[in-house]
Amino acid sequence: MYRIIFKRVFDVLLAIIMLPILMVILIIVGPIIYLEDKGPIYYNAPRLGKNGRIFMMYKLRSMRMNAPDLRNADGSTFNAENDPRLTKIGKFIRKTSLDESPQLINIIKGDMSIIGPRPDLPEHRDLYEGNENRKLEIRPGVTGFNQAYYRNTIPWKERIQNDIYYVDHFSLWLDIKIFFKTAVSVIKREDVFVTENSVKTVDNNGVGL
Repeated sequence: MYRIIFKRVFDVLLAIIMLPILMVILIIVGPIIYLEDKGPIYYNAPRLGKNGRIFMMYKLRSMRMNAPDLRNADGSTFNAENDPRLTKIGKFIRKTSLDESPQLINIIKGDMSIIGPRPDLPEHRDLYEGNENRKLEIRPGVTGFNQAYYRNTIPWKERIQNDIYYVDHFSLWLDIKIFFKTAVSVIKREDVFVTENSVKTVDNNGVGL
């Protein structure tokens, strides 16, 4: 019953309750993002949703305009504290996870859940092997099992297997544990950035991640 009905009800109710907080964040942080390099406040990123449906995931822009798209050797997106693509305010909102706050809108629209596997890039589906497509069986989340317990400290392929573990075991109790563990990780700002050094540049016509 939780999987079919209550999880979605809880998602929508909590997202609506948190909307005023999102408005305060936008009022305070939005102008700073714009003034730093006169670029857009938002970065709308295509992502893989439930059953492989592609949707636009909303984020506050943390990178400079026309920043190159860097990837780790395994194809996952590069994310490091010393990343020169990050703006000053961008580094702050990354550390505090404020850049993810607009995903409340994705939750209300039905693209995402509060808790679930973090969504991959559309092209990542071509890199899935074996049972890795199973992470697409449920809505992706703003946070999830990996974000709560590992953040960015393990390889992408290992994160996918953790996502599949969540798909097979998710319950109200597991979601509660992930929610509060995520809150602790965000407050402590633990393991926000990836430490991998092997990166590559791919074509990017966007405005920054």
